[in-house]
Amino acid sequence: MQTEKHLTGTLVLSVFTAVLGFFQYGYSLGVINAPQKVIEAHYGRVLGIVLPDRYATNASGEDGTFLQAGTEGTLPPPSDPTTSPHILTMYWSLSVSVFAIGGMVSSFTVGWIGDRLGRVKAMLVVNILSIAGNLLMGLAKFGPSHILIISGRAVTGLYCGLSSGLVPMYVSEVSPTALRGALGTLHQLAIVTGILFSQVLGLDFLLGNDEMWPLLLGLSGVAALLQFFLLLLCPESPRYLYIKLGKVEEAKKNLKRLRGNCDPMKEIEEMEKEKQEAASEKKVSIRQLFTSSKYKQAVIVALMVQISQQFSGINAIFYYSTNIFERAGVDQPVYATIGVGVVNTVFTVISVFLVEKAGRRSLFLAGLMGMLVSAVAMTVGLVLLSQFAWMSYVSMVAIFLFVIFFEVGPGPIPWFIVAELFSQGPRPAAIAVASFCNWACNFIVGMCFQYIADLCGPYVFAIFAGLLLIFFLFAYFKVPETKGKSFEEIAAVFRRKKLSAKTMTELQDLRRSEEA
Repeated sequence: MQTEKHLTGTLVLSVFTAVLGFFQYGYSLGVINAPQKVIEAHYGRVLGIVLPDRYATNASGEDGTFLQAGTEGTLPPPSDPTTSPHILTMYWSLSVSVFAIGGMVSSFTVGWIGDRLGRVKAMLVVNILSIAGNLLMGLAKFGPSHILIISGRAVTGLYCGLSSGLVPMYVSEVSPTALRGALGTLHQLAIVTGILFSQVLGLDFLLGNDEMWPLLLGLSGVAALLQFFLLLLCPESPRYLYIKLGKVEEAKKNLKRLRGNCDPMKEIEEMEKEKQEAASEKKVSIRQLFTSSKYKQAVIVALMVQISQQFSGINAIFYYSTNIFERAGVDQPVYATIGVGVVNTVFTVISVFLVEKAGRRSLFLAGLMGMLVSAVAMTVGLVLLSQFAWMSYVSMVAIFLFVIFFEVGPGPIPWFIVAELFSQGPRPAAIAVASFCNWACNFIVGMCFQYIADLCGPYVFAIFAGLLLIFFLFAYFKVPETKGKSFEEIAAVFRRKKLSAKTMTELQDLRRSEEA
């Protein structure tokens, strides 16, 4: 009953508005998938590259003649036919992965802009990047499309890199402890909803066709505008006001807006303790985060949960699921991809209710193990597909299960557990480092997966299975449970681990001296 009192209209509005940034992130992840061949065909026309018939909805002709639905004419033959397909692959891979480069670059400025402007004002300002990036992509047909799309996705990536750090920071700070995990999973719900929207709108009879694809790519700018205006109604983080700025009365006022009629003094006392610790340790830089033994264990956990999320193989499915379903022999791969998006969204909603009941650690472990088994099944299905046609169903079921288990834990938990692992002093630097790690891994998968898939063929997900085993073992031994714990209690877990390790070392040294 107590948690229901905490769920006020202002809190719902604030969290909903913040996670619109993750909706844009999800939309940008998924939007490039469905219209791949249409955009590649357009790249071919702009660059003068003759493409195989499979890129065209209606192709015919010889000696460089290429007819696309809605277009006609003869393009000049490529100067080097042997390298042209590779050039196209390079441009397409860059169009997919440059989004992550933008995120990598901007992620290091999350802590600075969040502390300089405040959480709400920072989210307001960075929306300008989203609107600019979406405009570039929306105007792609009016210039060199490959340059405008790559530029637009890079700028959008800059926005998403900042947003992916600012949003968890804000949501974790405005949420009551009892609801912090459930509200934290809404980041992932926004991502998968964005992916699903992009997949549905990417159908060829909607926006995923030769006439409308620029609108499809730039449409998340609408969400940016909506977020911009809603942010004007959202209260600043009470924790930021109290701890960073020392504005006690304003912090109490915002806390009452967020909590309704609940007595804010318990949270104020918690903030005071956190403020005292922040004052004693002051602001922690990224360099200090890595050099201080105080944060070593928490930093390793924060980085590994981000690595496990990206190197699990999930973005390979988000970016290239249509292509994977084609290889599995599915007649309408785009609709199968949308099915993945629906399953993705449904199980993310389920995880919202599970995360405060089962706990972060147990869900994270269950998700990793389920993904591991699914990756093995997917590999077996793709390898034996040529011998047994029914193996296509095994591959399809494995893909759906892979996504389900991802949403159980490895999907939502890394986004908010990093904010839980650190107190106010090191939190901005920790989130910046974790975000950079996430985006760097995202870039590696986006840039390299197509090449690795071509090289390894049906065995590509065996690589992810091996990585998932490593991630499971690490999580089992190192990731703590943060459910229902205050920021101070979580920090104490790592202090106890450090003290325990130190005590064990001292006991071993004492034992050796006695034996001598």
